[in-house]
Amino acid sequence: MFSMLDAGPIWPIVVVVVIVIDLIALMVIPRGRKPTAAMAWLLLIFLLPFIGILLFLLIGSFRLPEKRRAEQTRIDGLIRSGVDRGGLRTEEPDWPRWFQRVIQQNENLTALPASEGNEASLYPDYQGSIDAMAEAIDTAEHFVHVEFFIVGWDDTTRGFFAAMERAVARGVTVRLLADYVATRRLGNSKATLAELDRIGVKWAWMLPVMPLKGKYQRPDLRNHRKIVVVDGRIGFMGSQNLIDRSYDSPKNLKRGLKWQELMTSLTGPVVSAVNVVFMSDWLIETGEDLTTTEHVPATAVERSTSPDALLCQVVPSGPGYPTENNLRLFLSLIYGATEKVILTSPYFVPDEAMVYAITTACQRGLEVQLFVSEIGDQGLVYHAQRSYYSALLEAGVRIFLYPAPFILHSKHFSIDDDIAVIGSSNMDIRSFSLNMEVSLLVRGASFVAGMREVEQAYRDAGRELTLEEWRNQPGKATFLDGLARLTSALN
Repeated sequence: MFSMLDAGPIWPIVVVVVIVIDLIALMVIPRGRKPTAAMAWLLLIFLLPFIGILLFLLIGSFRLPEKRRAEQTRIDGLIRSGVDRGGLRTEEPDWPRWFQRVIQQNENLTALPASEGNEASLYPDYQGSIDAMAEAIDTAEHFVHVEFFIVGWDDTTRGFFAAMERAVARGVTVRLLADYVATRRLGNSKATLAELDRIGVKWAWMLPVMPLKGKYQRPDLRNHRKIVVVDGRIGFMGSQNLIDRSYDSPKNLKRGLKWQELMTSLTGPVVSAVNVVFMSDWLIETGEDLTTTEHVPATAVERSTSPDALLCQVVPSGPGYPTENNLRLFLSLIYGATEKVILTSPYFVPDEAMVYAITTACQRGLEVQLFVSEIGDQGLVYHAQRSYYSALLEAGVRIFLYPAPFILHSKHFSIDDDIAVIGSSNMDIRSFSLNMEVSLLVRGASFVAGMREVEQAYRDAGRELTLEEWRNQPGKATFLDGLARLTSALN
């Protein structure tokens, strides 16, 4: 009978190769990584050396290629010099000092300043937000910029596409960016692209995976942003993709799943910053510089004089930056909170720093709440998320479950009664490190009051998860939760 001992010199060679792989892994993997990520990779490679090293070579790099990162740095420098010339740096005496420091941190990391004199509205209705964006496009006179992780042409988005077609017919330039992997895998992607071509939209892929054309990076580094800008005077941001709330997926339709989102519309100087994010992405993906034709400086945008006018700051983040801009923003705000922290994230897989910030907030006596979905659409993420519930509940976090068949896909949180964040970023390791995201920091009691209404709607629709209920979870589920938590650290 054949055995390893019968393999002659092959077995010793295999042992030597495995030892070499382990030694190289110990030298290379911990470099520049968080300890949990490094430990997860090392554990995988030690247990399954050949599979582990192949996976590491495929998805081990959590940064975009050097050329792309250098281009982002160059663009940030241009933005920074433009901000200096425009005289937009502001520090108001009525801002809390800790909040001024958060504003300064964001600008240091992204080059985008805060601005006052903005107005915003929230859209928790799925079709209502798409219709509102279409109505804004119908007012366009010069340009429309559209950027979504997923773009699909279906009954839900048909009106949006029709508005883009009308804009093109009026002589308005319409540009659209869509994530290569997320949009191409849709069953109707060819029809969607054909429709964009038919109506005359100028479109391009974000982060294309085309190795034969010299366009390649880790395949799961994706552009997850959701942005619409009309003439530099109206903007939209949030969690929603441009597609039906079932995502046109047979699997989702079979389960009856529906996505619940939250978008915000914006007017005022902050729209200039939203536009800068789009123009930066467009420049990087296409090489076309729009600053001379479609950049509307913040100083040229009319400011609201309403007593409810908002302070806003746009914070892009992702693997094109040397730091996790969104994570740093979230941590700073949580540590600055004095009364309450209310979090909403469909995929809640925090790192150690985020867990400590949240549980420390409870220990400081703050009211802390977390809204998540009762069910999940991604098995590994769903179980990894559940693995944190015990620690959160024991610390005093109140967890509310949004009911099936809905997937609560909204991404926002509020601090005390006058500070909030809304955008595309989940509170998970993927959004912190691997996805290009964009968040909006808002200071204004009127905006937070609107967010409080949205949060109350979540409570009314769902139910609270208690620590007693959680402790009665079956052992099988707990095992899967722990296993998924280990795999979530592989970034």
